[in-house]
Amino acid sequence: MRPHHMAPYLHVMQADDSTEYEIRVKGHLDPRWSAWFDGLSLTKEPDGTTVISGPVVDQAALHGLLQKLRDVGVPLISITQVSRDVA
Repeated sequence: MRPHHMAPYLHVMQADDSTEYEIRVKGHLDPRWSAWFDGLSLTKEPDGTTVISGPVVDQAALHGLLQKLRDVGVPLISITQVSRDVA
């Protein structure tokens, strides 16, 4: 059996290669939850939602954050990848 060759599809992430995300959830989360979400910022919005935002190193880390939200029963509204401006 020949090994499946994935080299063209692999991307090694560098320390500064993280992607910014905004995850919007229903309800207002207390700022103390920031540590539980790996130091991402939490912003309470006037519409009764919270935006969890910041850099996420890879898809596995993003899925881990989503799993934490699911495990505590926080309703997910949206996930947005945010473009970083390159100066």
